[in-house]
Amino acid sequence: MAIEPPAIAEQTAEAAETKPLRADAQRNRDRLVEVAAAVFAERGIDASLEEIARRAGVGIGTLYRHFPTREHLVEVVYRREVEALCAAVGELAQKHTSDVALEQWMQRFVDYIATKRGLATSLRILLTTNSTLFSDTSGRVSQALRQLVEAAVADGTIRGDVDASDVLHALSGIYSAPDTPEWRDRSRRLVKLLMDGLRFGAGKAR
Repeated sequence: MAIEPPAIAEQTAEAAETKPLRADAQRNRDRLVEVAAAVFAERGIDASLEEIARRAGVGIGTLYRHFPTREHLVEVVYRREVEALCAAVGELAQKHTSDVALEQWMQRFVDYIATKRGLATSLRILLTTNSTLFSDTSGRVSQALRQLVEAAVADGTIRGDVDASDVLHALSGIYSAPDTPEWRDRSRRLVKLLMDGLRFGAGKAR
């Protein structure tokens, strides 16, 4: 697979982002990002750009026109995943009690981690570039979790001695768990166990 020099790839990517897209081109781009997130979560480092293009119903040339390198696609996918996870806070809070909103958000966090694990190699490469990805997204996920935890503590649906950083630490253990076929199902069960602990003694431990 031919890889363009970084400077050329960055110039191509910047041009693609600043030039307004036709409606059909925007649909193709959005579809590529959506499919890429799923494929990276499923395949990890073995994810094929050709498979992403095929599942999205476009040619590989279309993929490269939007995303000149794998790392450029990874950056867009990762930003999308962070945005979606943070946006879910308000959505879930409107629909559910605070403890249920927290639990459902943590289940979405499992899917976020699955995608992030699939992006890991390319994310490490991006660390060596001048990408603003990490400064732009730093702290956003932990802040989203803090909002949900504090709301649940405030209305007494989880125990009052809970700190959001402790919950995040517990969830982060999911990321380092062995990448086995049952990893996602096991992680969802762990979230349920964590919620059982957070609800135990709710309204009492203040």
